[in-house]
Amino acid sequence: MEFDRVQTIASLSFDKEAVPEEFIRPEKEQPAITTFRGPAPEIPAIDLSEPDQEKLVGLIADASKEWGIFQVINHGIPSDLIAELQGAGKKFFELPQEEKEECARPHDSKNIEGYGSKLQKDPQDKKAWVDHLFHRIWPPPSINYQFWPKNPPSYREVTKEYAKYMRDVVDKLFTALSLGLGLEGHVLKEAAGGEQIEYMLKINYYPPCPRPDLTLGVVAHTDLSAITVLVPNEVPGLQIFKDDHWIEAKYIPDALIIHIGDQIEILSNGKYKAVLHRTTVAKNRARMSWPVFLEPPGEIVVGPLPQFINKDNPPKFKTKKFKDYTYCKLNKLPQ
Repeated sequence: MEFDRVQTIASLSFDKEAVPEEFIRPEKEQPAITTFRGPAPEIPAIDLSEPDQEKLVGLIADASKEWGIFQVINHGIPSDLIAELQGAGKKFFELPQEEKEECARPHDSKNIEGYGSKLQKDPQDKKAWVDHLFHRIWPPPSINYQFWPKNPPSYREVTKEYAKYMRDVVDKLFTALSLGLGLEGHVLKEAAGGEQIEYMLKINYYPPCPRPDLTLGVVAHTDLSAITVLVPNEVPGLQIFKDDHWIEAKYIPDALIIHIGDQIEILSNGKYKAVLHRTTVAKNRARMSWPVFLEPPGEIVVGPLPQFINKDNPPKFKTKKFKDYTYCKLNKLPQ
């Protein structure tokens, strides 16, 4: 049985030292041409155990307004648990292809959950150099174990444990982001769905690529989530668009990378910025990352909060159900 997976294509491409035409990006997107090589500012790194709450809130708010992304250290998730999560995900992608396909997203599914390769429509019919696995990890009613790998056997237990720790980090982030806008601490989380916020885990697997200068793992985009909390492996690749340059994110072991997503930008009426980012790939090593997308339930209506709208500040975004926002974003339709 043949599968059109990037991992399979990659294993055949090294013989030719070339990649299929559909993976070659236009010149204006090719990383060899567009990556900034000069001295560049570093993404803010913030100590989440900072005892001075006011200082912590200020750092997070400033990073979210100026960058839309920051890294957090001393976040409370044990480093051995992160290593176990990464080990389990790596083992899944090392399984025989037929076994990985047991978790595949059904062709006719309107849901993104499952193992697959293509996510967004590409106007140029180009493909990204990545395979992925999506599934929800919280809250329990949203979980569909059909898409959780049975192998390795540790996968389910490790992922559940990670979700438990993740919730504490997420609450801290939402509280700081709210306070940073002069709101009460609970406001942003409640507006994004409260206890019904869905935690969608994605494991990205970017196979070694014979021509990393021509391809991208993920094209430039902002996340449609409220917040994304990401752990990468040690292979660099995340790039941020800042001051008209594509700059590399520095790897900090055990740090979490926090992306401001579209829904927080919308709720704050543009005070916080969703970060434009992309992923490059490597020639000799597989890059992997584990983002958790914090998403409102589909029926939740999201729009600029009334606190940020007045005659001098009209709404910059439409108010709509999250499921409608998602449909437009994935199908490249205007919001």
